Amino acid sequence: MTLALAGCSVLWTHWQAPSLTVVNIQLGHSDLWQQHLQVRMSVHNPNDRELPVQGLSYTLEVNGEECAHGESGASFVVPARGDAEFDMSVTANAAAVLLRMFGHGNVPALQYRIRGKVELSSGLLRSVPFDQHGELQLH
Repeated sequence: MTLALAGCSVLWTHWQAPSLTVVNIQLGHSDLWQQHLQVRMSVHNPNDRELPVQGLSYTLEVNGEECAHGESGASFVVPARGDAEFDMSVTANAAAVLLRMFGHGNVPALQYRIRGKVELSSGLLRSVPFDQHGELQLH
């Protein structure tokens, strides 16, 4: 019975896009040209099958300006209709973006958009695209 179910999950190829949310951003070592960030992400799997994540590639925009892109090699499984959190190390060149934002006065929140694709470790479908946006309150 287990083998038959495993075969069904390999053939099942329709995945709904997972939703990703920025949970927290911590600034690490930075200089004028590069900022090293530790970004905590939450991923929600809307599917009725577990999501076997092998990694992901992404582009991060803050207030409409692209400030980071790259790949994460984090491997984990998101349960069916469940959630998981993971950390990404991001190297960004956000100096120009931040100078423009804060040059216009007090910015109480950051608008973000993260888009890319989740690479899957099993199944016929090997990646699922995502495109999420939201707001991160500054304290």
